[in-house]
Amino acid sequence: MWYTLFIVLAIVSSVLLVLVVLAQNSKGGGLSSQFGGSGASNLIGVKKTGDVLERLTWGFAIAIMVFSLATNFTTPNTAVANDEILERAKEQQAAPSLDLNKTTPTSGDSTKK
Repeated sequence: MWYTLFIVLAIVSSVLLVLVVLAQNSKGGGLSSQFGGSGASNLIGVKKTGDVLERLTWGFAIAIMVFSLATNFTTPNTAVANDEILERAKEQQAAPSLDLNKTTPTSGDSTKK
């Protein structure tokens, strides 16, 4: 349950991070000036918009890292299946094998009279 929750949160954070990065003002103006993002700039000011977007970027990046580490710690335990595979491999290794390097009669021996 926790594993899937962290995966979903990481995906949502990733999508929001992409949207925040696209909304930032780049050298070319970014999406914020092209698609009416100037309304937000007029509301809280250009400097404050940049600060908020930068903090959101860092926040989402850190959240993705935390959720990734959390999924590592909450991964379902699959060690039982691995142990079965290792036991089968040990059984096959311990089983007697055919020795193909046994000496066979050479062609010189079969021509003796």
